[in-house]
Amino acid sequence: MTDDTTGAVNDSRNPARRPAAGALIGLALGDALGFPTEFNDVRSILAKFGPWRGMDLPKPAFITDDTQMTLALARGLRTALERGPLDPVALEGPVREEFVAWYHSPENNRAPGRTCLVACGLLDSDRRWQEASQVGSKGCGANMRVAPIGLVPGLSAEQRSGAAQLQSALTHGHPTALAASDLTAHAVYLLAQGARPEDLVELLRGYALENRSRYDHHWLGDLWTLSQDASPEAFAERGWDECLAILDRLRRAVGTTSPETDPCLATGEGWIAEEALATGLLCFLLFPSDPVTALRRAACTKGDSDSIACLAGAFAGAHLGADVWPEEWAGRIEHRSELLSLGALWDA
Repeated sequence: MTDDTTGAVNDSRNPARRPAAGALIGLALGDALGFPTEFNDVRSILAKFGPWRGMDLPKPAFITDDTQMTLALARGLRTALERGPLDPVALEGPVREEFVAWYHSPENNRAPGRTCLVACGLLDSDRRWQEASQVGSKGCGANMRVAPIGLVPGLSAEQRSGAAQLQSALTHGHPTALAASDLTAHAVYLLAQGARPEDLVELLRGYALENRSRYDHHWLGDLWTLSQDASPEAFAERGWDECLAILDRLRRAVGTTSPETDPCLATGEGWIAEEALATGLLCFLLFPSDPVTALRRAACTKGDSDSIACLAGAFAGAHLGADVWPEEWAGRIEHRSELLSLGALWDA
């Protein structure tokens, strides 16, 4: 497992910037901004809300299952870290408990994804987690929630990658879901560490190429045997190759896509994991120093608007920190106190 960011990071992580709090508040803001526009095309969104550059955060600012499951993962991750070094056994139990609690919660009424519902229902049993995993699904529910793993300081590259893939595999076991979750967490990590946005796509491509044939038996066990792939390496390569293809599309789109054009036309509608990563990144990279405009662009898309904006907010907040979000918005987001508490823990 390699994690070489030589030449890519301007400075070490600066706690005063509070990238963890910035990312967590940003993803919740994007989620809430995109909630009312999901399942609508751009023309309908503009007719309902007016010019996209003037979109306002809804009142009240309700979040969706994207932020709910991010919080579930974050709580489980916090519990695991309180018990000792992070490993598969330490992580799986608490995260599984949190996912099952989310499944039964009366607040789980925010258009949750089918894969998450099916898998979390199966996790509510004594079966092995691999038997609950939906190995045919690469929906964006795998990586819409993974940002906390990129925000926790002190993890090794192997721990960060393994944890990102395991949390995906609990519900979405498709190799592309695993790879996209790994890449999403790595992007959040790089930005929190000070990587320049203009370097990000090439850093992610290099990371994908370095890890293309790597299947982590320690974190994933025998998950690959539930697929039709001939070997664990073939299983891994299938996922990383799809992510490399979308990163190539993203590389072509950056610098050529008009901000006034729906980003989904360049990198996909975001219903699947690799497209959610690429389109969320594209919205961020179109406006790397203007995070509110990035969220508005992400919310005004014909695809999975809340997940795209959720990811754009995580990237922008990890890059710019907590103070970039308007207080008038951040002050009324659901679960604000818990998001800030978790951010403070990992920014300390």
